[in-house]
Amino acid sequence: MAALSEAELVDAIRELEDLKCRAAAQQARLARDLAAARERDAAALVAHARRESPTRGTRLVGLATALAELAHTEAAMDAGVLSEWRATIIARETACLSREDRAAVDHRIAAPDAAGRRPLDGWGDRRLAAEVRALVAQLDPQAVVDRHARAEADRRVTLRPAPDTMAQLTSLLPVAQGVAVWATLSRAADEARAAGDPRSRGQVMADTLVERVTGQSRADAVPITVDLVVSDRSLLAGGHEPAWLQGYGAIAADHADELVQQAVTNARAALRRLYAAPTGGLVAMESRSREFPEGLARFLELRDRTCRTPWCDAPIRHRDHVVAHAVAGSTSEPNGQGLCEQCNYVKQAPGWRARPITGPPGHPHQVEITLPTGHVVRSTAPPAPKPSGLRPAHRLEWALERIVLAA
Repeated sequence: MAALSEAELVDAIRELEDLKCRAAAQQARLARDLAAARERDAAALVAHARRESPTRGTRLVGLATALAELAHTEAAMDAGVLSEWRATIIARETACLSREDRAAVDHRIAAPDAAGRRPLDGWGDRRLAAEVRALVAQLDPQAVVDRHARAEADRRVTLRPAPDTMAQLTSLLPVAQGVAVWATLSRAADEARAAGDPRSRGQVMADTLVERVTGQSRADAVPITVDLVVSDRSLLAGGHEPAWLQGYGAIAADHADELVQQAVTNARAALRRLYAAPTGGLVAMESRSREFPEGLARFLELRDRTCRTPWCDAPIRHRDHVVAHAVAGSTSEPNGQGLCEQCNYVKQAPGWRARPITGPPGHPHQVEITLPTGHVVRSTAPPAPKPSGLRPAHRLEWALERIVLAA
């Protein structure tokens, strides 16, 4: 293939982007047809087809349904000038309108003029959302008020990993409450800085948030239980294989060592360790109970880390029997898995089947999932930490007998 000029490279990138938009429109139509055929679990099937989480599958099904009432938006995707995400913005912002008002906004925003130009051409995502919101407010002010009331019901707090072993704690609050929290933290920072506190403004606000929420006198004095999945070599012999910190993710072996030492030296801290077998699995557990007892439920959470559905990394909310207890499925480690709420409900839909795969002892747990369409998917638990051969192990400087275990 001959080398392309800079102009040809730009043109090729644009052509591919146009193709992505057209493909997204066709994919949305197919998702709409699938939703009409299987309303209950269409989003999960779409997610499987797109190799993404069921939550994102739900978003595409929602967009596909909305596009049936947004003819000009769908046509703009077919023309290659509107991406799936930008179409989602239009669908999202007009969701509170009647069919007629939604069509009016769609025409004002996405209908082409005689020269083929659309009002949204050249707008950034923020302006697109703002322009749609303005039209919505003009057409149906009450719908905006009702939408605000529904939005307040969606207030929540989420936690996501951030680089350098930090965490992103995010809260979605009604505006008055959010401003009040921010003002309180800002005032605390102003007072601390005026008194000569050497911490930065952001540090004071972060520490104050932790202290106010936890009730601790200092931000770094929060009682913790460290759920740490780690290979014996990383913990005891200075290996370098990363450990898994439940609720956060992978952390460096040296940082895991620090958490262990903190759990040992801090009277308010406890350490709960699960050792990994050399083959990459964890120790099995079993119960005769219908419900997974606390210890076994905790084990499943630590083994699976996040929802076991392929491409879904949502937090575990349900401890599920792979083979239902109602059909003699055992309450055991092999027949247990961690699922998010949505995936567990989808699993109950007609045509879905699952069974644990029996493998060699100590190997990662596997589940075979058969979709209503006949497609077969295999879910494998994340491999447990094993000794790393990338760097030689070093001896830890603290004595093994100081390790404290908390069941």
